[in-house]
Amino acid sequence: MLLSPVAYVAVSVAVGLSFGVLLQKARFCFVSAFRDFVAFKDTRVLKGLLAGIAVMTVFWSVQATFGYFRGFWTPAWGLGSLFGGFVFGLGMTLAGGCASGTLYRAGQGYLQFWLVLLFMFVGYVLFAFAFPVAETYYFQTLNPFEGQTLYLTSPFPPAVTGALAVALGTLAYAFVKGRSQLPDDPSGGAGVASDVRAQAALGGSRVVSSVALGLRGIADGTVAYVRRIREDDRPLADRLRDSWDARTAGVAMALVASLWFFVHGHWAITGSEARWAGYLLSVAGFDVASVDYWGSVLFRDGNISLTIDMVMIASLIVGSFIAAYASGDFRVRKPKLNRVPNYAVGGLLMGVGSRLAAGCNIANLFSGIALLSVHSVLAGAGIILGVYVMTHYMYREVGCAL
Repeated sequence: MLLSPVAYVAVSVAVGLSFGVLLQKARFCFVSAFRDFVAFKDTRVLKGLLAGIAVMTVFWSVQATFGYFRGFWTPAWGLGSLFGGFVFGLGMTLAGGCASGTLYRAGQGYLQFWLVLLFMFVGYVLFAFAFPVAETYYFQTLNPFEGQTLYLTSPFPPAVTGALAVALGTLAYAFVKGRSQLPDDPSGGAGVASDVRAQAALGGSRVVSSVALGLRGIADGTVAYVRRIREDDRPLADRLRDSWDARTAGVAMALVASLWFFVHGHWAITGSEARWAGYLLSVAGFDVASVDYWGSVLFRDGNISLTIDMVMIASLIVGSFIAAYASGDFRVRKPKLNRVPNYAVGGLLMGVGSRLAAGCNIANLFSGIALLSVHSVLAGAGIILGVYVMTHYMYREVGCAL
């Protein structure tokens, strides 16, 4: 898509503002999505995340089929993908916010997340100087396989492959959701509904029963969600001011990301932040172009300058601030001193981990999964594992639901 430079900047600002508003209004954070599920079986944000991935997979696969996109996300993959994601997952759970969650909370007035962001930048700088060693002994050794996406290896058009992926993902989610509702004894008990007992005995297959129950639960939840929106008779100003359903934000972010996919490419955050780190150092007078990671990898031809993805990331913080201020949620909040080590270490792990995983939660768990990237499947699994381990460590005194 050919646009004028001014139009590219305008689109990047609009996309960034939209992301910031949506993230802030729904309190949409990947740490909340996974940590709250592990600790409390709370699926408020997780359902929004899954809905967003499903919608984005459909839209991006159709865009890829007709050529309206800027390229797939296919980093080299291997055990390094899994390990890098694991480090990032540990960091974002310890810090209390993922890459996108850190940005929107920074815009909302949380000083602790500016601290997290600062140490993420420290991580980017440390990684940039260590990159020549990491390239030889980490990436080439642990990520020896060429980047792949199922869209290119599948014999079907991307739109068909994407639809199949969403269908399989929905069935898998239905199975997990339905299995938790089945009684251990197919005959059920006094506290088990008769229709559930009947489903449990369906064909003698607990798999079929679980999927059937899960699909019904998804359908009922979707109908209830739509009904709540249609029957909400509050004034529009009040509805906009209050918090939004995470599913609404997830789907809306998927649509905004589809515009970004058309204009620029997959949605990512930490790569742009790493560029910001190099750019700010160059403004301070450091010869950034001489550092291979900035001069050869992140910036083309050593041209250290603002890029539209950097503008988009900065606009995201502004969008969050606007949404928080308009809703009365903006307030400068000071960090608790005993939590400062968590923010510092967590931010550092996020910065380094995102470079080892070639991306953060957005690039891998949101964009990468929608793009069916093999690397992102592994990195996403590592992130989830890191969240699981760190959540159990942080809640070790009270225990977790999972």
